[in-house]
Amino acid sequence: MEDTLLTSQGQTNTIWAGNILNIHDVPNIWHIPLLLRNQNAHHSILQQLNLLSIAMPPDLRDWTKMAETYDNLTNSVRIAMVGKYVGFTDSYLSVVKALLHACVACSLKPSIDWIAASDLEDDSAKLTPEAHAAAWETLKNSACVLVPGGFGDRGVKGMILAAKYARENNVPYLGICLGMQISVIEFARSVWSLERADSTEFDEHTPNPVVVFMPEGSRTHMGRTMRLGCRRTLFQTPDCITSKLYHNSEYVDERHRHRYEVNPDVIGILEEAGLKFVGKDDSGRRMEILELPSHPFYVGVQFHPEFKSRPGKPSVLFLGTSTNK
Repeated sequence: MEDTLLTSQGQTNTIWAGNILNIHDVPNIWHIPLLLRNQNAHHSILQQLNLLSIAMPPDLRDWTKMAETYDNLTNSVRIAMVGKYVGFTDSYLSVVKALLHACVACSLKPSIDWIAASDLEDDSAKLTPEAHAAAWETLKNSACVLVPGGFGDRGVKGMILAAKYARENNVPYLGICLGMQISVIEFARSVWSLERADSTEFDEHTPNPVVVFMPEGSRTHMGRTMRLGCRRTLFQTPDCITSKLYHNSEYVDERHRHRYEVNPDVIGILEEAGLKFVGKDDSGRRMEILELPSHPFYVGVQFHPEFKSRPGKPSVLFLGTSTNK
């Protein structure tokens, strides 16, 4: 069956009715491939590419199971996402998707509690007391805390308070990129008693720079100033949470996107105080993964594990200790 349309230029186009697809509302987005399969979309594409005679039928059994699993989930987990861009949640879309992949693998629905980091700060208690109280109530009612990446100093004090709350109350904590740097600053201030410990991103004149600009970085050129792409992290010991999560591998390759990193000159003192850097780059001077052994799950990573998370193959750092059960 075919129809002929007349274009504005007077030309005729032939449309095969078999190539018209109906994409209606579905319970979750993972039903879309199933919907396309049921309408033989793959058949039409393969036919146009002259591959129909050699292609195998699509095997979507695992995808079907994943879509149906999500439809039937009843239990949820509350995740506190403490960031500076929570008014534009698409800024954290890759993190949100990674949480979704992990939660479905654990038969849970993700319930993300978006917390503006600045609402946790002491200044907010004076200026916007209702927002401050609501932010802290939300944080304390969440099952775990995640501080994602970001740039600039806005909201940093609130992130530090969130990291401190998670550390002191044995609440599972995952810090990604900036979130890892935040945990180092908080630990240095609270445990190492360096009240002015900071990142040079936020205070260029701090007497205790625990996070510094990358030595090979340029402050004068606008482009190519970040450490980007997939880089290798070497585990320093197999006896740590992250090594076990990565199936006791000697190393892991993850994607990076940052300009600042933990100051290698303070590592010895931080580790003496109890913070452990269990993953480093091949030079041994760039800190990639930190843990707090005295805590059930307190992990910071300089890389972005969410970038390699996929449906059906979630990032193990978002899965957490469930992979060891």
